[in-house]
Amino acid sequence: MDTIIEDLRFELKHNADEKTRISGERFFREEVKIHGLKSALVSSIGREYFKKLPEKNKETVFGLCEELWKSGYLEESFIACNWAYCLRKEFTPDDFPVFEGWVSKYVSNWASCDTLCNHSIGTFVEMYPSFVSDLKKWARSEKRWVKRASAVTLIIPARSGKFLGDIFEIADILHSDPDDMVQKGYGWMLKAASEAHQQKVFRYVMRRKKSMPRTSLRYAIEKMPSELKAQAMSR
Repeated sequence: MDTIIEDLRFELKHNADEKTRISGERFFREEVKIHGLKSALVSSIGREYFKKLPEKNKETVFGLCEELWKSGYLEESFIACNWAYCLRKEFTPDDFPVFEGWVSKYVSNWASCDTLCNHSIGTFVEMYPSFVSDLKKWARSEKRWVKRASAVTLIIPARSGKFLGDIFEIADILHSDPDDMVQKGYGWMLKAASEAHQQKVFRYVMRRKKSMPRTSLRYAIEKMPSELKAQAMSR
């Protein structure tokens, strides 16, 4: 299995482009490690190597994902996220500590956070809703990406109307967080929830608009009609 990772990394480096690397770095304020490949090519290479894996049992694949996370490279984190998602039908409650460990130990930027949480962890929580209580614990973390993860994990379920009460609870916990990446994360979660529950989210925002950070507020109302936006933005 080590050779698979070595070959995969060789492929990434071989296809890396300095211009793409420099361009990619502009999307981040924090320092990021980037090989320098466009996301479509990363996805293609990841799929190709997943097919080559001689064993696709969860223990083996998650172990390989861990190795990819450890590198710190953005593209390798994307492949780790995608490989984990490929096994979503096999997720069990015992997988939560693995996901929690990846968020806590390895996630160091918004792109890795959102890719992991929107898909693998979001799917996991839909399968096992009792774990939404753990997201509320994440929201109280001292780590910015764990806090953001508590919100962005619920983006896709929120769009179909799920977990609304929990979404409001998480938004309340994160309400006054000074970190704009956390503010954007929970604002995005509220925006997603507004697709199915526009009036309820609007009422929630209106009750809190005087103290809600403007960044979160703008994200939350982004998909609402102009008249509702105007009411929410007025002082």
